Amino acid sequence: MSPQSLRHLVIILGDQLDADALALTDFDPTRDALWMAEVAEESTHIPSSKQRTALFLSAMRHFAKAQRALGRLLHYTLLDDTANTGTLAGELTRTLAHTRPEKLVMNAPGDWRVLKAIQAVAREHNIPLDLKDDTHFITTVREFAAHAKGRKQLRLEYFYREVRRKTGLLMESNDPTKPIGGQWNFDADNRGAFPAEGPTNVPPPVRFAPDAITRDVMALVQTRFASNPGTLDSFAWPVTRAQALDVLAAFITHRLPLFGRYQDAMWQGEVWLYHSHISCALNLKLLHPLEVARAAEQAYQRGDAPLEAVEGFIRQVIGWREYVRGIYWTQMPEYIDRNALQAEHPLPAVYWTGESEMACMRDAVQQTLAHGYAHHIQRLMVTGLYALLFGARPQEVHAWYLGVYVDAVEWVELPNTLGMSQFADGGVMASKPYAATGKYIQRMSNYCKGCRFKPDERIGPNACPMTTLYWDFLIRHQPLLAQNPRMALQVRNVDRISDDEKQAIQAQATAHRAQAG
Repeated sequence: MSPQSLRHLVIILGDQLDADALALTDFDPTRDALWMAEVAEESTHIPSSKQRTALFLSAMRHFAKAQRALGRLLHYTLLDDTANTGTLAGELTRTLAHTRPEKLVMNAPGDWRVLKAIQAVAREHNIPLDLKDDTHFITTVREFAAHAKGRKQLRLEYFYREVRRKTGLLMESNDPTKPIGGQWNFDADNRGAFPAEGPTNVPPPVRFAPDAITRDVMALVQTRFASNPGTLDSFAWPVTRAQALDVLAAFITHRLPLFGRYQDAMWQGEVWLYHSHISCALNLKLLHPLEVARAAEQAYQRGDAPLEAVEGFIRQVIGWREYVRGIYWTQMPEYIDRNALQAEHPLPAVYWTGESEMACMRDAVQQTLAHGYAHHIQRLMVTGLYALLFGARPQEVHAWYLGVYVDAVEWVELPNTLGMSQFADGGVMASKPYAATGKYIQRMSNYCKGCRFKPDERIGPNACPMTTLYWDFLIRHQPLLAQNPRMALQVRNVDRISDDEKQAIQAQATAHRAQAG
């Protein structure tokens, strides 16, 4: 194929490894070519962990191998190519210098920064850019915008019900307007903690020994990004669709039945518990959310999993993921700069080292650095809670979450971090800050049992920093939080504290921040 005969150059990003993507449906191997590029920018614009970088690069190379096996022409830049410019825009420009397609075609990216970079290259070369809907998702951004129009507040529950009706998932067969079980949400049944002896007989996760492609990637990452966070010692994530399907099947069979009951529970040293471990495959587009949700629904229909577990899981897959994507694309680009609580402290050193006297933070961060993974309650109510109460600058918190977790892509990570975890958007994403004392962690885990700090003490040498910082948080933000009906009871408790104790709480919180670095 000569450069003059090229019709479409189809751009495939690292999180677009969907063989059925709209961008590929009209692919003509006699006139079109694919374009993929590994670039350092994607691991350095935020400090991407070794696990995250290795996952993306390995999955990309496996996808490229499959596309070449179909006989498709592929322009692929390796990270260690000596001519590599280090940026997506630079690599696309370099390709267009010797390839003049009639049109650039791609699925809509999941990152505002990447979209703007590619649009700028297309304009610079005066080549049309055809952005396709990402049919990996159940709803479009346009549908979410229509849902949001005219609403004073955006809340997941109402959007989730629309998606349930659209898909028919867990709806009564004789009346598709009504949910099975007579209610939409079984969250109240899904907040169990482990018994005193802890989790027993937890099914081992499905993990994959690195093949030759993955081993090459791991060696490259170890060399090229030696100073980036984390290690690769435990790397065993799914990097192909076949592997992703194996992980899904194992979850449905072995973990889903108890997923709901224990989805919010934590236990020291237990990394995997009853969670699905498929978010990275979903976000790389190796799995489609509808096939995932239907697999869970079928488990309920067979009697293999209880309704509350299946509904809770399906709500995360077809409700929460779609909701946060809608928030992202209807609120960007200004969303990323929001800081409603005016939090300005640097992110504490523990997030990079995992070294802390706080057992909960030590376990959650060390696990994150070792595996690129922590489940949603560890993220929200341990590492996220600490950052919120500490008053860390939300943009630094965002960069950490985006960098360290293998499933992090900005469309899903940013609203979860800035909105739900840090309340930096002032209530667009969530109706209240997720603020709690160390007693929440004590109730949902065994972290406090082996920790020198006492979650029921807010001042003194043994006071839990989470508890001290919680009361400091309420004191600092009392005027703002008093306006939030869902925070009224918590804020009123501040009035019961004497002025002397308030000063002691604030002094101890200040001293903790100084010591945390």
